[in-house]
Amino acid sequence: MNKYWVLILFIAAIHLSFSPENSSDHVKFARLVCEYEESPLLVEAQTPRFGWQLQSAENGLEQTAYELEIFDNKNKSVWRSGKILSDKSQHIPYTGKTQLSAGEKYQWRVRIWDNKNRSTSWSEKAGFRLAPDKRQLNALWIGAIKREDSRLPGGRNYHNIPDSSDKGELWRQTDPLSRRSIYLRKSFSTQRQIKDAMVYISGLGHYELSLNGKKIGNDQYNPLWSDYDKTVYYNAYDLTEELRRGDNTVGVLLGNGFYNEQGGRYKKMQVSFGPPTLFLKISITYADGTKEEIISDKEWKYSPSPIVFNSMYGGEDYDARLEQPGWNTPGFDDSQWLPVVIDNAPHGELKPQTSTPVREAEHFTIKASRKTGESYVLDMGQNLSGYPLFTVKGKRGDKIRLTVTERINDDGTINQTQSGGPYYYEYTLKGEGEETWQPRFSYYGFRYIQVEGAKLPESQDNRDIPVIKDIKSCFVYNSAEPTGSFHSSNEIFNNAHNLIVNAIKSNMQAVFTDCPHREKLGWLEELHLNGPGLYYNFNLAQFAPKIMQDIRDAQLPNGLVTSIAPEYVIFDGGFRDSPEWGSTSVIFPFMYYEFYGDNSLIVEYYDVMKRYVDYLTTTATNHIVSHGLGDWCDYREDQPYGASHNTPIALSATTHYFMVIDYLVQAAEMLSKKEDITCYSDLREKVKTAFNNEFFNEKTKQYGTGSQASNAMPLFAGLVNPKDKQAVLDNLVKDIEEKGYRLSTGDVGNRYLFQALAMNGLNEVMYKMHDHNEVPGYGFQLQFGATTLTELWDPRKGASWNHFMMGQIEEWFYRSLAGIDTDENAHTGFKNFKIAPQVVGDLKFVNAAYNSLYGIIKVDWKVDNGQFEMDIEIPVNCEAKVYLPQETHYIPVKSGKYSFKKRLQ
Repeated sequence: MNKYWVLILFIAAIHLSFSPENSSDHVKFARLVCEYEESPLLVEAQTPRFGWQLQSAENGLEQTAYELEIFDNKNKSVWRSGKILSDKSQHIPYTGKTQLSAGEKYQWRVRIWDNKNRSTSWSEKAGFRLAPDKRQLNALWIGAIKREDSRLPGGRNYHNIPDSSDKGELWRQTDPLSRRSIYLRKSFSTQRQIKDAMVYISGLGHYELSLNGKKIGNDQYNPLWSDYDKTVYYNAYDLTEELRRGDNTVGVLLGNGFYNEQGGRYKKMQVSFGPPTLFLKISITYADGTKEEIISDKEWKYSPSPIVFNSMYGGEDYDARLEQPGWNTPGFDDSQWLPVVIDNAPHGELKPQTSTPVREAEHFTIKASRKTGESYVLDMGQNLSGYPLFTVKGKRGDKIRLTVTERINDDGTINQTQSGGPYYYEYTLKGEGEETWQPRFSYYGFRYIQVEGAKLPESQDNRDIPVIKDIKSCFVYNSAEPTGSFHSSNEIFNNAHNLIVNAIKSNMQAVFTDCPHREKLGWLEELHLNGPGLYYNFNLAQFAPKIMQDIRDAQLPNGLVTSIAPEYVIFDGGFRDSPEWGSTSVIFPFMYYEFYGDNSLIVEYYDVMKRYVDYLTTTATNHIVSHGLGDWCDYREDQPYGASHNTPIALSATTHYFMVIDYLVQAAEMLSKKEDITCYSDLREKVKTAFNNEFFNEKTKQYGTGSQASNAMPLFAGLVNPKDKQAVLDNLVKDIEEKGYRLSTGDVGNRYLFQALAMNGLNEVMYKMHDHNEVPGYGFQLQFGATTLTELWDPRKGASWNHFMMGQIEEWFYRSLAGIDTDENAHTGFKNFKIAPQVVGDLKFVNAAYNSLYGIIKVDWKVDNGQFEMDIEIPVNCEAKVYLPQETHYIPVKSGKYSFKKRLQ
């Protein structure tokens, strides 16, 4: 290590006024979690895992031991771990002999010892509650009509079906009540002091729950989408503070969601698992120890709600004249309501929803407005997923229509041709002063709102029509916590980062969708190809297991993992079976392991991985897999977008075949499955040999067609023989240079191109390839005026303007430019990691942060006249290897704040 180039400054103050044996003020506890969640209400594991973050102003502080204690709902200690000599502060399992009781509430606390032999005081207590067992879930499924009486078509073969077709006729013959939104209510009385009250609810497709007229929770579109023939989720809410002594009324509003997508207006596909239905149980524990249950049963009543139409693909209509004030409060006269029917339970297994829910997160107001004919078109400034929220005043029976879209024509009129239409919202006024409304059960991707039948307050419109007093667009997406930030001296990079993150948020719903309008389906390839970017930007610790459950539910008996999960519609050919898509089932759990140090998904879904590898083997000829879509939407100016143009599909498919075999071998080694290790290690070598025999040109030192993806994929995957690696890499760079430092890759090839360059020290090439405003590139999308990443490199060619699939550069921003990366040999998530920033191009600074399970990692570096300076922050109980630019040796640092300086050569 050259002593002249590094100066380490200890920024954090060192506390000297402590007792060497016991001092509780030198470290604080933060973010006490059980199964990755603070105070969870539905812990499914019988042996839950615990974790905590530590905060301290001292540098170099480490945990050397911990002690956990768990208390029951009577505040009695049921387990105390004793002092455990360990630096682990995440994934700590309950190991007590007493089995924790299903449905019961517990509290826990922790204390630690540090590397100076100091102990902390006990942390504040944190709560968790185990999910009830199946015997406790004794409610019935109720609704307005039984599935068997609804005349619902079966199957999942209704893709873009014309109304005039025989299949379309089947959907027109369904009972109208089977797609109607309904109110349900039940009144009950409690006469004693309430100690604890929980509600467990699944309202399919989606529900809005209220108690005594007050909405419970702030989630949207619960429960999350699933393959309802395999899995049905339920939610939990604590009602202890909401229930009152005396009369109470629980009310539920039901809508269709993807559980009952019967179509109407725009139709991507149609599928129904049944009419809207409700499962609900309230468990009450009184102060005297007695218990009471309120369940969904035949005693409930229902009535049609004011939502007269709701469809995920068509929009939502609301007639405020049909409102029934007080319908969800005690004392309401429900004598005109009808008794519910008891329906058979959905086929899927009822499971607790432990994933993060979808919520309304951001709001945008009008940035510009324009009158076009008799309508007003509002530019809300941001493309997003969600719905409008408005306040209007007008006469009873007046009707307004809001049509939302991400695109407008040159004359200012709206255009839904690329996003799926017609899709709109209609609201019929009740005429009682100012009325405020938002859709409940449908969302869309949009930036613009066309208002018909109403005017803006500042307009010179003399028509006697309703006035929109206020209007906002609501950005709705999964509530997975944001964990990353990136900013640099390059504005193209900064704005590209914002484009990508907004596109991710728009498509981060119950699943990761491709687009928030015309499809809303869980296309799987995005998850592993953009995986690191997703993990850097959002905490997916709770969301990723739900995705893997979707994949398990979608896997066919022959092992095929379908390209979408849940598979609500059966597509043909590569749109159902493409190795680049199905490979997510194997690769995504390893990314989870990399970022969180948690191999539970590898363990739980090993059978899914193995069955998928075995399926691909059955499709191979001489170890070459030849089907699928290949490098979807790769760039070629003279070709329309679609399946791979530049790179052989078989090369892409077999690369992924090799990679999933390689990952399966790693999983087998992790789980000590000796026979599988031997079998799949042998298969891996055979595939590698066959791949090189089939695709490698010994004379030209290129793979396939010599396209960027053709050479980048084998470089990334480790398929290139060492003696040929440099020549293949040189050819890759040569192609980029010959194209004027422009890429030719697409959805699949991007990651492999970007990382093949970055992993081999060619970050200057990466910089040149992206630091411009031309097609193909992120800069052109910004110049075009996009506010979310678009589906195609050239958005002028149509397709979606809200897709994150081309956003693979996020990995380079964090892993290379900021240099925040895991230590590949540690397998501890970011407890042990590297900081190795790449100073490239004319970059003057990078400021980035990643909020890991252990706390925030910060990197701020700048270059001024050849002088490199960097400030970093390492979470307590973590350790980093710091690689300064132009150095091959690292500097080990423990927790705290540090500064470095180096004169660049």
